[in-house]
This record gives sequence, structure tokens and C-alpha cells, in this order.
Amino acid sequence: MPTTDPHIALTNFIHRHPRLLVLTGAGISTDSGIPDYRDSNGEWKRKQPVQHPDFMRCEHTRKRYWGRSLVGWPVMRDARPNPAHDALAQLEQLGHVDLLVTQNVDGLHQRAGSQKVIDLHGRSDRVICMSCDFSCSRDEVHHRSADLNPTFTSFSAETAPDGDADLEVDFSDFRIPDCPHCGGILKPDVVFFGDNVPKQRVTDALDALQRADGLLVIGSSLMVYSGFRFCRRAQEWNKPIASLTLGRTRADELLSLKISHPIGPALSGTLQLLATDPILHNR
Repeated sequence: MPTTDPHIALTNFIHRHPRLLVLTGAGISTDSGIPDYRDSNGEWKRKQPVQHPDFMRCEHTRKRYWGRSLVGWPVMRDARPNPAHDALAQLEQLGHVDLLVTQNVDGLHQRAGSQKVIDLHGRSDRVICMSCDFSCSRDEVHHRSADLNPTFTSFSAETAPDGDADLEVDFSDFRIPDCPHCGGILKPDVVFFGDNVPKQRVTDALDALQRADGLLVIGSSLMVYSGFRFCRRAQEWNKPIASLTLGRTRADELLSLKISHPIGPALSGTLQLLATDPILHNR
């Protein structure tokens, strides 16, 4: 259901459904300088991100990923929360967000002060070994990779959404930083495309959705099933769904409220209305 005043529409939705499960996607972090995956029609803006099976079986894919990460990771590492992240942290403090489930791996919700967060696809600032229980910070691997491949530190390219970059060079001589304990494959602690979200994260998120009065989707086209599933389940449970996302989403037919408006201003304006006009929804 479209609306001409996003602030009033979203404020009314929150008043009527005061305990929300909030699901966020890449669109909420673009104002922090982290690119998103898709355009307003839900189509890929660039080549698809690395696939989990390909990363695990192909050394060249790993060389390419870590080589591109030398350019792209600092952008994600140094990103800061924007007004949309800040607004959701405030909505949580006001008691409106029962749980925030994010498809993003940038950790910006936590930096903004949100406490009740499930990182559905993991966190890009941690690295794990796929053979043993070793884990470390992404920065540690980044610095090791730079020491092993000093010529790659001089490259520049457009940043990509996953902490890598659209760098196209010869990666054949790139030296991969393997696990310092067992020599195994190191991988960011994120769910790559083609991999499965850990079952407990999904279970915890669905439990929260059952408790919630409604579902609010922000900055996601919902083209990936790991996010779309929550809309399907909300429909089954008769939970109203609102979307604050620029452009088309996979769940448009399921929405009670669709707001296509810049996210930061919409959330900031909604916060102001919630603070100044608590009975707005009765007008």
C-alpha cells in the first residue's frame, strides 16, 4: 500500500504494531559508503559475489578474493553508522524493536548501539579456519596478506559490497594467508552465497517473529531466500509486513505498507513524530 507521507505512515505502523521484528539489508548501509548488491528493480549491479563451493574448492578463487580484499576491506572496516542505524538503535531503546535481524555483515548496527541483533549472515570482521577451531580478526589476516603481497597494496578499484573490490588483475602470483595453526583454508566468518545460514540463527529469529506484532523490512530487495523466508512466515502467521526500501522487493504482494523513500530521512522523521505526537495514529 503506497503512501505519500513516509513519516506518518511508518509512525502509524509502529503505533499499531509496537513490538517489531526488524529485518535489514544492504540498502541501510549505503549511506555509510558500503555499496549494495542490486538496483531498484532487484537486478545485480555487478557480477555476483563469490560462491561458497567455488571458494572452498578453487585456489584461484581464494587468491582473487583475498587479493581484492586488500583493496576493499579497509572501506568496510572504517565505515561508520549512519542516521538510519542510529534511528533503529533509538527505536530499540524506546521498546519498539523486539529483535533486529540483519543480512549485512558490517557490524554497523552494533556500533550504533543496537543490542538485540542477529547477524544472519555472520560478521566480516572475523576470520575462521575451515579445518580447525582457529579464529582471528579480519585485520590480522589483512595485514598478513599485505605483508605477503606488497605489490597488491598499491592497487585501487571500486569497492564491492562484501569487503572486497572490483579489481581485475593477474592474481596467479598472489600468496594466500592460510591458517597459521594447521595450514587450512581461512575464510571470513560470513555466509557466502551458496552456503546455508546456521539453523540456530534462523530459529531464534523466527521465535522472535512469533512474539512480534509485525515485521518491518528496511533496505532489502528480499531477492535472497534467507531474508524472504521471514516475509513468507509472517504471512502464514498473519503478521503485517511493512517495507522501507527504495525500489521493488520480492515480497511486494505480501506487504501491508510499502514505503519507497530514502531510509535515513524516513526513520529520523518517524522518530521525531513518535516523540512529539504519540496519538498521531488516531487522527
